[in-house]
Amino acid sequence: MTLSEIKEYLKQLEELQFILPNGDSVPAHFHVTEIGKINKQFIDCGVTLRNEQKVNFQLWEDGDFDHRLGAKKLLSIIDLSERVLELSDSEIEVEYQGDTISKYGLKFGGKAFHLTRMQTDCLAKDNCGIPSEKPKIRLSSTGVSDKSACTPQSGCC
Repeated sequence: MTLSEIKEYLKQLEELQFILPNGDSVPAHFHVTEIGKINKQFIDCGVTLRNEQKVNFQLWEDGDFDHRLGAKKLLSIIDLSERVLELSDSEIEVEYQGDTISKYGLKFGGKAFHLTRMQTDCLAKDNCGIPSEKPKIRLSSTGVSDKSACTPQSGCC
């Protein structure tokens, strides 16, 4: 989800709710403690120089049960952050405390924001010799007959 997308969703909401990938809700008394701009410059394993920019939201909750962050308040914080930090309409990355600081993607589910799992990936598969798809092999082309395919001496393993 991009910054412009979250702003549109926030305009439709009164209350904020974030759902973790396991279905649990982030406690209602959470705070957005940071909105930041992350610029990452790196070289991938294929020796390609890359630049990545994301907007970072950090969610935090503790024993302050008396305060709730509403959608309009978050929208005003985002507007201020855009002006001061000169944020672009980049993808949002959300940090939330689990066993360690966890990073999530973000999507909207109608009434709540859902934190989505993020995965690492090789960005240079073509340079590393990693096929884009797992090759499909017919057992008949391996010389293994169907009768012997399930025996320990079949040679297929």
